[in-house]
Amino acid sequence: MLVLVVDSSTPAVTAALAEVTADGVALRAHRCTVDARAHGELLAPQVEAVLADVDARPADLGAIVAGLGPGPFTGLRVGLVTAATMGQVLGIPTYGVCSLDGIGHPGPAATAAAERRVLVAADARRKEVYWAVYDGTGRRIAGPEVDAPALAAARARELAVTEAVGDGAHRYADVLGLPLRAEPRYPDAATLVTLAAPRVRAGAPGETLTPLYLRRPDAVAAASRKSVLP
Repeated sequence: MLVLVVDSSTPAVTAALAEVTADGVALRAHRCTVDARAHGELLAPQVEAVLADVDARPADLGAIVAGLGPGPFTGLRVGLVTAATMGQVLGIPTYGVCSLDGIGHPGPAATAAAERRVLVAADARRKEVYWAVYDGTGRRIAGPEVDAPALAAARARELAVTEAVGDGAHRYADVLGLPLRAEPRYPDAATLVTLAAPRVRAGAPGETLTPLYLRRPDAVAAASRKSVLP
């Protein structure tokens, strides 16, 4: 089955196509551009590009996988609205995956060791990070949360974390005080679709793509009308 993967929870705007079979997952096309201010401009052209890369049409898709965040309001909703709209128009299921899982899950070459623990941190702006903690098998054992880096570091110490990964971990490395894993800095498309693959293979019902904002958007409606008269 041909599956579209999208994620816009971080400055990395990602679109990919993967082939999900009974035996595994193979990434067939991939686009990723790091630009925190251009999610809306970049995602749709990247979806078109990955389809063109494999000479496919939207009608060839069997499912869509989307990163649910956490992430800033404006960027995150671009990917989720795109995925939800395409799923509805095409009549195919949509599946969500926590975007931090796409950073914290070990790659296929990694040795699974439950006692190893990693802090995943993504930049949340406002001098905060979105964070979660994973064991060596990729199981999330804490989070996702949004906190100041110092608070995330304190929780990491309580949970006996041994290393950190993600763009936020690099940005606040001096505060976190943990050895850094170089990659991935952003959610990995192959990992996102791999985590959703059991649902894809089972033909599970599509899910409502509920975003993990974790906090209110910067722009909110006024609670009351203000008089413009002197």
